[in-house]
Amino acid sequence: MAGTPSKIYVIHENDAWVEPLRDAFASLDLPYAEWFLSEGLLDLDRTPPQGVFYNRMSASSHTRGHRYAAELTAGVLAWLERYRRRVVNNSRALQLEVSKIAQYAALADHGIRTPRTIAAVGRDSMIAAARSVSAPFITKHNRAGKGLGVKLFQSADALAAHLASDAFEDSVDGITLIQEYIRAPKPVITRVEFVGGNYLYTVEVDTTLGFELCPADVCQVDDAFCPVGESSAPAAPRFRIVRDFAHPIVERYRRFIAANGIGIAGIEFITDAKGELYTYDVNTNTNYNAAAESEAGVYGMRAIAAYLGGELQRIERSGAAMKAA
Repeated sequence: MAGTPSKIYVIHENDAWVEPLRDAFASLDLPYAEWFLSEGLLDLDRTPPQGVFYNRMSASSHTRGHRYAAELTAGVLAWLERYRRRVVNNSRALQLEVSKIAQYAALADHGIRTPRTIAAVGRDSMIAAARSVSAPFITKHNRAGKGLGVKLFQSADALAAHLASDAFEDSVDGITLIQEYIRAPKPVITRVEFVGGNYLYTVEVDTTLGFELCPADVCQVDDAFCPVGESSAPAAPRFRIVRDFAHPIVERYRRFIAANGIGIAGIEFITDAKGELYTYDVNTNTNYNAAAESEAGVYGMRAIAAYLGGELQRIERSGAAMKAA
């Protein structure tokens, strides 16, 4: 596509999650386009346009009727990478987004502790896994997002009863994780945000209302999937940005994302009563809570837009230098 101006391309399948990013692009006057990948064609003989490609494909895309969006995105990213295009959150990042197993293996390579986890396919295997871990334990989908499949069980027999009921919903990839339950002294999880491979901020999330958490504003009106909404009773904010967060885990996370093709991500951990830290989720399709950001005066989507704009300028300078040589 010679002569086509370079721009930022956002690869996604959820308009609602991209709205704050559109506003950020507009405020910085950045050229961008969106590739909505729920279905479509991929011509492997076609040369992709010049630009920066930001992959925001979500592990939960199938819950919005986009069953093969992640698979299509994997093909698109392979195509872009073949032509050496700048991809933020590349094929490796997508692999980690759609597989908790892959996440935990990669985290372990960097000495980052995760909860004891057994992956199981088939109901008999799930029950066998449950009998080999200490109760209580939780289940979760291997390919998840939005806390899909996360349930707390007090015994293997309780899981067996659930599996025999209509309430059981299998993971879209058929793999369920049986994971030790980490008892935290407070109902809080912590999420560490990175943009451009650099630390942005840390947010604490109150889990009192349940496991299924999502910071995006759109989730606050869809409590059936993402109970982040405000109750009628006065309550403390569920999302609170922590100022001056300092912990060695931040540097470990930074090295982990750098080694795995991840430029933008939120990584979640929980701390038990002994102060031991367990990392349990890497979200490469990270969203931000507007109320918490407004209170703290920091803004994730603006940081992302500025970073992508800088990457676009960098490749444009590189292209101009090559032409001049």
